[in-house]
Amino acid sequence: MAIKIKIPSFSTLKRLSASKGKSRSQASAEGWRRYEREIRLGVAAFIVVCIVFFSVFTYYYVKYQRIVDRRMSGQIFAPSAKIYARPVELDVGDRASVSEIAADLRRSGYSDDAKGTDFGRFELRHGGIEIYPGPQSYHSSDSATIYIADGKVSRIAGGNGGDLSAYELEPQLVTALFQGEDRSKRQIVKFNEIPKVMVDAVLAIEDRRFFQHGGVNYYRLAEAGITDVLHHHRGQGGSTLTMQLSRGFFLTPEKTMKRKFTEMLIAIELEQRFSKQQIFELYANQVPMGQRGSYGISGFGEAARAYFNKDIKNLTLPEAALLAGLIQRPSYLSPYRHPERALDRRNLVLDSMVETGTITRDEADKAKATPLKLAAPNVEASDAPYFVDMVKDFLGSKYGETDINENQYRIYTSIDPELQKAAAEAVEVGIKGVDEQVLKARTKKVKVGTGKNAKTDTEVKPGPEAQVALVAIDPHTGEVLALVGGRNYGMSQLNHAIAKRPTGSIFKPFVYAAAMNTAITGDPAQAVTPASLVDDSPTTFMYGDQIYEPRNYKAEYHGQVTARYALAMSLNNATVKLAEQVGYDNVANLAKNAGIVSVKATPAMALGAYDATPLEMAGAYTVFANGGVRLSPTLVKSVRTTKGDVVDNFQAESRNVLDPRVAAVLTDMLQGPVNYGTGYTVRQRGFTAPAAGKTGTSHDAWFAGYTSNLLCIVWVGFDDYSDIKLSGAVAAAPVWAEFMKRAQKISQYEDMKGFGQPSGVVSVELDKVTNDLATPSCPETYTASFVAGTEPKETCDQALGDHRGILSKIFGGSGQQTVLPPPTTNGPVNNMPPAQTTTSAQQQQQDQNKKKKGFFGKIAGFFKSDGSDGQQSQQQNQTDPNNNGSASPH
Repeated sequence: MAIKIKIPSFSTLKRLSASKGKSRSQASAEGWRRYEREIRLGVAAFIVVCIVFFSVFTYYYVKYQRIVDRRMSGQIFAPSAKIYARPVELDVGDRASVSEIAADLRRSGYSDDAKGTDFGRFELRHGGIEIYPGPQSYHSSDSATIYIADGKVSRIAGGNGGDLSAYELEPQLVTALFQGEDRSKRQIVKFNEIPKVMVDAVLAIEDRRFFQHGGVNYYRLAEAGITDVLHHHRGQGGSTLTMQLSRGFFLTPEKTMKRKFTEMLIAIELEQRFSKQQIFELYANQVPMGQRGSYGISGFGEAARAYFNKDIKNLTLPEAALLAGLIQRPSYLSPYRHPERALDRRNLVLDSMVETGTITRDEADKAKATPLKLAAPNVEASDAPYFVDMVKDFLGSKYGETDINENQYRIYTSIDPELQKAAAEAVEVGIKGVDEQVLKARTKKVKVGTGKNAKTDTEVKPGPEAQVALVAIDPHTGEVLALVGGRNYGMSQLNHAIAKRPTGSIFKPFVYAAAMNTAITGDPAQAVTPASLVDDSPTTFMYGDQIYEPRNYKAEYHGQVTARYALAMSLNNATVKLAEQVGYDNVANLAKNAGIVSVKATPAMALGAYDATPLEMAGAYTVFANGGVRLSPTLVKSVRTTKGDVVDNFQAESRNVLDPRVAAVLTDMLQGPVNYGTGYTVRQRGFTAPAAGKTGTSHDAWFAGYTSNLLCIVWVGFDDYSDIKLSGAVAAAPVWAEFMKRAQKISQYEDMKGFGQPSGVVSVELDKVTNDLATPSCPETYTASFVAGTEPKETCDQALGDHRGILSKIFGGSGQQTVLPPPTTNGPVNNMPPAQTTTSAQQQQQDQNKKKKGFFGKIAGFFKSDGSDGQQSQQQNQTDPNNNGSASPH
C-alpha cells in the first residue's frame, strides 16, 4: 500500500492563519515560513534515509542471497575420498574376544541391528559372533561365524558350511582425504540419525527457541547487548543456531557490528531456504568440536567417534550433554586436557535440560553422577598424519586430488592401526630418552667470579630439537604397516621418513652381502665366508687420486678378525678392506639393485657415506629379510568406488637381488650385532625374540632390524644436519626395541619365530680359536651358517696338531687362547664368534706384557688395564664418514 505525504503550502497556512484573525504579526508570518522550510527538509531527509537504507538492505540481501544459493546448491559439504586401514586378520588360535571383534566391526561401519548398514551387520551368538558383509563391503558377501573359547579363536565357520583357517574383518576408516590444507575430519549424519537426546541437549544450552524464531532471537540479542554494555565487554553473543551456522559457513569469527548484522541477514536467508530440521542437520555436521592430533573435529558424528569411539546414535545422556557443552569453547573445555571444566559444563547442560523439561531432575542427577568415560586419548601419530600425506601425494599424482574426492573413492591402504599406535608410543618414549641425552651433552658447569665470590653456574648450550622417523613394513609383502615421520606433526610437517640422510653403518651389511655372494658367483673354495679372516688394521686406501683413511672408534684395532665378528662389532677398517677385496663396483651394484640409488663405488661408500631415506632403507633390507627378493614399500592396496567396484589394485614391485642362500647367511650374521655386538641395547631394553639388525652412526643415529614377520627402520637426527653425537645404539636402537616389544603384544605379530634356512645352507659348530669345525676336544664353540660347500672342512684338533703340549692334552686345554669379543654390561652371550686367533707364543708374549704393565703400574700408578672395553660409548665425537679419518663405529 502506497503512502502519500502532502506538505501544506505557504498560501494554505496563510489562509488558516487568516481564519483565526488578522491580529497575527509579521513576525508570525516569518515563523511559518521558517517552519515550512524545516518540515520540508525533515521529510526529504527521512525519505532519503529510507531510500538509502532499503537500497543498502536490498543490495546486501541480494548479494548474500546469491552467496547462499551458490554455497548451498548441490553438495553442501565438499565430497571427499575415504582412507581405510588394512583389514584385521583373525587366524584360528589368535587371541580375541567377542566384544573386541564387535567393537572392530562397529568402527568399520557394521551394525548389530537387523537392518545393518551398506557395509554389513553382525549378530552375537553364544560363544561367538556371526558376520554378514553388506553390498559395499571390502570383501565378498560371504558370511562367517567366529567362535571364541578361552580367549582365543577356536573355530571359523564359513557361510557355506566349511571351516576357514582365517577371516579378515572389514577395514577401519582412518580419515577422510582432506582437500588442500583443510585438515579436518567429518562424519556426515542425517537429522533422523541424530538421537533426540543430542538435539535436546544442544537446544537447551545453545538456542531454546530454535523451533519458534525466524533465524534471529531479537529478545535474546537485545539482552546480550545490554549485558555487554553494562559489563563493558563483548562476550555475551546472543546468536541463534542459524546465526552460528551462517557464521561458520560464510563469515569470520570476529565480533563486530558489521559482522553481526551480516550474520543476521544470512540467518534470515537460511530460514527462508531450509526447514528447521535441515538447518539443524547442517549445524550438526559443521560445528567445530575440538582437535584430535593434527586434525580438526567437525560435527557431532565425528565428535562421537573421537571422544567416545561410538556411533552418534548410541550416545547416552551424559555423553550427549558433554558434546553439547563443548560447542561453546572446544579447546578450553577439552575433556582430555581440562576434565574438571568439561565436567562442570556437562552438568550445566544437564541443568538446562531440566529447565526446558526434556529430562527430569532425577535423570539429571543420575547423569551427573556418571564419570567421564572417554575413549583412549589420542597420540597424534596414531592418526598417521605423515602416512596420510604420502597417500594423498601418491593418489594426487596418479588421479588428481579433485577427481579422487569428487568420485568419493575408497582408498584401502596398508596401515595397521594397532601397529601405528605402537609406533607412536615407542617414538614418544624413545625421543624422551634422546632429549635427556642431548640436554646432558649441552649442559656444563661454568665457574663465575673469583676468590670468595666465585660460584658455579649451570649453563645449557642452545641447539636444535632432535627429530625422529620410524618405518615398519611387512618384509614379505612390502606393505607399510606403520610410519612416523617426526616427533610432532603440528610443529613440523617435514616427513623425515622420506628425507635423505647419510646411512652410516646400516649400509655395511651390503658390503658383507657382496662378499658372501662370492660363494655363488666365484670359486667356492676361494669364497668369502662368515669365518673368513679380515684385517682390521689402520690402512690408507687409494681411490683414483684420492686418499681415504678410515679410523675405528677410539682408534681401537683388532688385527685379523672374522667377517662375522667385524660386522657384529661394526669395525670400519675391516669393512672397507673387505669392500676393496670384493670390489667397490660389486658392492655399489648390489646396493643399487636393493634400492639405494645414491651410492657411488668409493671406499667411503662402505661406511654409509651416501644418502638414503628411512623408507628406502626399509625396502633395501627386505633383500635380507625376504630371501634375497627386494620389495618396494607400498602404501595403497586398492582404490574402489563407493559401491565397492575396483578402480585399481596395487602390489609391491619385486626384484631378485641376492641368492636366497646368501640372504640367509646375512640374516644369520646380522643376529650378531643384536645378540652380542653394537646393537645389544635391544636385548638390554627387554626385547628377546629372534632378531637381526644393525646400528648406524653418521651425523645421525640409525637402527635397522627385522624379525621373521616385521621389519623396522629408526632414524634420529637434527634438521639442520649437525652431528647429534649419539650412536645408533643409544638413540635409535631403544626406539626400535620399544616398538618391537609393543608389536609382539599384538596377536598378528606375536609369533616372532626363529629365522628359517633354505636348502643349500648349512649351520655348523665352529671352534672359537681356529674357526674350524668343533670337536669335543675344542669345547669353546659358536654356530654359524654357510652356503653349502663353503663351510670349513678341517676340525679344530686337526688344525691344532700337537701344539697344545702334553699337559694341555691331559687337561683338555688347547694350547691356544681366544681373545673374546668385547664384553657387554650384562655379560657374554652364547655363540659369540672369535675376535681373532693368536698362537701360543704370541699369547705368552701378551701375557708377559700384561704382567709387566701390572708390575710397573703398581709401582708408579702409570699403566692402566689394556683390556679393550668394546661397549659402545653413550656419546661420541665422530667425524663424517665422507671425510678421511672416519671414526664412526656403527
